Amino acid sequence: MPDRRAVLIINRNARSGAEAYEAVVAALADTDIEAVLPEGETTDASVAAAATNADMLIIGGGDGTLNHFAEAAVAVGLPVGVLPLGTANDLARTLGLPTDPVAACAVIAAGHTRRIDLGEVNGKLFFNVASIGLSVEVASRLTKQFKKRWGVFSYPFAAADAWRAMRSFRARITADGSQQVLRSIQIAVGNGRYYGGGMSVSEDAAIDDGVLDLYCMEPRTIARMAALLPAFRAGRHRANEAVHCLRAPEIRVETSRPMRVNTDGELTTVTPATFRIVPRAIEVFVPAPAEDASEAG
Repeated sequence: MPDRRAVLIINRNARSGAEAYEAVVAALADTDIEAVLPEGETTDASVAAAATNADMLIIGGGDGTLNHFAEAAVAVGLPVGVLPLGTANDLARTLGLPTDPVAACAVIAAGHTRRIDLGEVNGKLFFNVASIGLSVEVASRLTKQFKKRWGVFSYPFAAADAWRAMRSFRARITADGSQQVLRSIQIAVGNGRYYGGGMSVSEDAAIDDGVLDLYCMEPRTIARMAALLPAFRAGRHRANEAVHCLRAPEIRVETSRPMRVNTDGELTTVTPATFRIVPRAIEVFVPAPAEDASEAG
């Protein structure tokens, strides 16, 4: 008999979801983990019912799939295994997980875990980052067909198109009792380090540090924006005069007009938005410390 039981959720519409399913089930069985599927439609209720006699929850998909089941994962209270099957897989990158789903199964089987924070905006949980402005326009363009066609190049292609349509906005940002009003084209509030296919919210951001990292970027020409990309990929944009940064456990953002908020690539709420950290909210399987990439990219 298997030693452990795992509730398995795999988004077969994710970039690598359909072809990975059989390999994942076999890899888990080889390590004496029995995969149990929620009955009927995969909802928070069916996940909770399947988790009654389970030892862990395994979610296979992209960051959007993980975002969708964040509330269910917190509710069942089981350790969560992440199988990176999407386009960007930013949470997997933050956790130092292998991109191959069978190798990710081996990490789960090894059993090393880490408690991580979650972010929350207007009651909606997120793993990586919540954002307003340019990234929302990018997310609206990243359809399933677009991502399947262009893969990792989806993000820069969508960003270039979004830039042409984007209008700047005024934002009032309140944190730790202080307030500032800024003209912006993009605001990002990060819980983990990576988002948007490998961009970094801050070079020293950690997914278990108990705070959120915000940056607010002023409008700039597309040429100057392009020049900033290396700094954003490395998370070293704090020194640039066009970028305003702060760190706090709770942040409120009000905008000159209601604006959509993107959480982990999904459009889930609108401004005004209150962001807060939910410390040590969930336990996830990660590589053992000696092997851990430890959020280095």
